[in-house]
Amino acid sequence: MSAAPGTAIPARSRRFDEPWRDPAAEPFLRIEGVTKRFGGFAALDGIDLSIYRGEFFALLGGSGSGKSTLLRILAGLERPDAGRVVLDGQDMAGVPAHARPVNMMFQSYALFPHMTVAQNIAFGLRMDGVPRAAARERVAEMLALVRMEGFEARRPAALSGGQRARIALARALAKRPKLLLLDEPLSALDKNLRESMQFELQSIQERTGTTFVIVTHDQEEAMTMATRLGVMDRGTLAQVGTPGEVYELPNSRFTAEFLGTANILDGVVETTGPAGTRIGSAEFDMAILSDAPAPKPPGSRVYVALRPERLRIDRVDAAEARHGENRLAGRVRDIAYFGDFFMYHVELDGGRVLRVSQPNLRRITERPVDWDDQVVVTWDGQASLVLPE
Repeated sequence: MSAAPGTAIPARSRRFDEPWRDPAAEPFLRIEGVTKRFGGFAALDGIDLSIYRGEFFALLGGSGSGKSTLLRILAGLERPDAGRVVLDGQDMAGVPAHARPVNMMFQSYALFPHMTVAQNIAFGLRMDGVPRAAARERVAEMLALVRMEGFEARRPAALSGGQRARIALARALAKRPKLLLLDEPLSALDKNLRESMQFELQSIQERTGTTFVIVTHDQEEAMTMATRLGVMDRGTLAQVGTPGEVYELPNSRFTAEFLGTANILDGVVETTGPAGTRIGSAEFDMAILSDAPAPKPPGSRVYVALRPERLRIDRVDAAEARHGENRLAGRVRDIAYFGDFFMYHVELDGGRVLRVSQPNLRRITERPVDWDDQVVVTWDGQASLVLPE
């Protein structure tokens, strides 16, 4: 799912201490050179990652990117071929899954259908030999945490999807794990419930202070909840940063296109420096200006990512339909209506299509730009994200 102009990107990292910016800060979880192969396929290829105590970290990637394999290694369900995992100063090598201070909330929730809610939550406590009275107290505490008081005697079949998700979370937290792993925990929920549960999970994580690592392919989910996220690509970490950093300052074409929506233009650096960059585009016989210095010297080929929401679109007469600095001319070939914004598909010279999103500030019958209109698309220098590859 692409991050649209209305996507919620809360400033969680501003409320967090951001220990990753402190060179002296000690990571709570260290993943060092972790490699995992299945036959000739490298599911993970030398992953290095530090996660800090109290973080809500998201591993984001498509199918086959390696995110679920990494989660299973953290849980002790898979063993790495190389590298190590250190949790709170303890090397996890040789520590079986049941002995790790780690718990997992599964995508399917894996609740026992023959047990009541209270019995499901207490299951791990009972396996650890926790006295009945202490277990009952802990179950009550967890039910209050997930706002499910009064549901103790119900069985999973009598619960809604959102209620089952809350009970699965309560069970995962009941043993007070140092690290909680969440494997696509909200994928089975409808959109409205999923959005509600995203903020619920965020709130519970902040209240408990437990370090969360979530695996998801849902960009909006990762950007809404995470203090930081890691974008995975073919067994490697393409980029790690706060949601705002990765979205606003992607380090590659892959990250720019994977996280959100991006129009990609290519060109050659003509001039660059602290005051900005000028890039020549032979395809459109125009110049692209950026407020930032280029990552490569003059003469180098680079890509420029343009987020649809950073572009402006205006209807023009045919005589004004020409390219220029940060200006492209074309014709509207399609319009998608999303309620709070429009997505315009503008066909440029040679058939390239540029995506431009605009907030819906008027009645639908008063749309300022319509199908087949001749238009120009313009943008400011700060909207030109210059990428090395």
